[in-house]
Amino acid sequence: MATAEIDPLLFLRQAIAAGTSVVPTATDAADAPETPLPQARFLQFAGAAGDRTPVPVDAPTRFVSNDAPVDLRSIYFAWLNREVAIHEYNAAATRLNEELATVSSPATVHKFAFVERLDLITWLEGASEESEYIKAAGGPGATGAAGSAAGAKTASGAAAPLSRSGRGALIDPRLAVIYSGERRTGDHNTVLRGIKPTDFSHVRKLAVPFMSKKQHGGAGAVVPALDGKKPSASLPLNPKGGPARRPDPIILLSPSASSLLRMSNIKSFLENGRYTPSDSSSTATMHFLTHTMKDIDPARPLRFILVEGTEHFKPDYWNRVVAVFTTGQAWQFKSYKWNTPAELFKHVQGIYVGWRGEPVPQGVKDWGHRVLNCHIDKWTDPGVPGADVNRFRDREVAENIWRAIEHNMRQKGWKRDSGAAII
Repeated sequence: MATAEIDPLLFLRQAIAAGTSVVPTATDAADAPETPLPQARFLQFAGAAGDRTPVPVDAPTRFVSNDAPVDLRSIYFAWLNREVAIHEYNAAATRLNEELATVSSPATVHKFAFVERLDLITWLEGASEESEYIKAAGGPGATGAAGSAAGAKTASGAAAPLSRSGRGALIDPRLAVIYSGERRTGDHNTVLRGIKPTDFSHVRKLAVPFMSKKQHGGAGAVVPALDGKKPSASLPLNPKGGPARRPDPIILLSPSASSLLRMSNIKSFLENGRYTPSDSSSTATMHFLTHTMKDIDPARPLRFILVEGTEHFKPDYWNRVVAVFTTGQAWQFKSYKWNTPAELFKHVQGIYVGWRGEPVPQGVKDWGHRVLNCHIDKWTDPGVPGADVNRFRDREVAENIWRAIEHNMRQKGWKRDSGAAII
């Protein structure tokens, strides 16, 4: 198969879903032995019939970072290191770049930002059908997710399922051939403005003086909007030219060993309303969960990202932080954008979770009403009779936490199609 007919990103996702092997090799020969990634020039995708499809490791993919396509080697390396912490992944990428330099290769491995890496892994493992970093195959109007070749084979040897838009449900390649002969019809937006919605707010501002003179005989008068409301200075501009995408809110956890809710048990507590002890052997550095905020978007659940550290935060990530779990220790906030409790909890909802019957730490008391105090019943071994008597109250605590987060998000201006308007 010609390299131009192959979608490397889709090939890798299909190989992961099918459980087939992906072998780095130095040549594109079908019997080439496996070689370490620094010396590899191809990734060979095994098919169901025992054949292999080679793809160059430096082939560009549809994943775009900083307006540049990311190569297949970087995508594959990020998948291999999906379970490690972000700082360990960056260290491994640095070592691989050094090894590439020793073999006189000009290539380097792209280091993904925190949210980019999360989005990529989520898409590759099939947990999400869309990503803001992955371009539609073939551009707007493309008929196949694997390119224009309708009969391209996947890593498993079967015909590649294609997508009309590059996202969403995959379709049979024979249907893609039929769709390619369709006569495209458009609505008034596509007829007047083309395939990309265009922002014309600048025209409105230019027209205001002329309309004022015509209606009121002088300059400086404000033209009311058609609905009688005061006109805004400009319409919201989407720089990508497409529909606005609501950002995923972020919840920060306390890295303290004394915290009752850690990465190993926070997801089950917030999703199921039941506390279990944290597992100190857990190496997870991030989770994502969905929860419906009825006063923000009752029809579509919000996806929340849960993390402990902020080492690799970009400045705009702080606009998405909606809650911070704390144990009352101020050292937790040293690396934060707002590194004092008084300043932090002006912007973000604070949450403290402690044992029922035990005193609240003095630090939490001093921070006032901006930190929600929650108490759960002490953990008892399930083998002890009556251990689950009071565990039903965990759900009430979890619901109180979600109500506080939702209240804070509404105050900050979160809406069903946009993030915070007030930081």
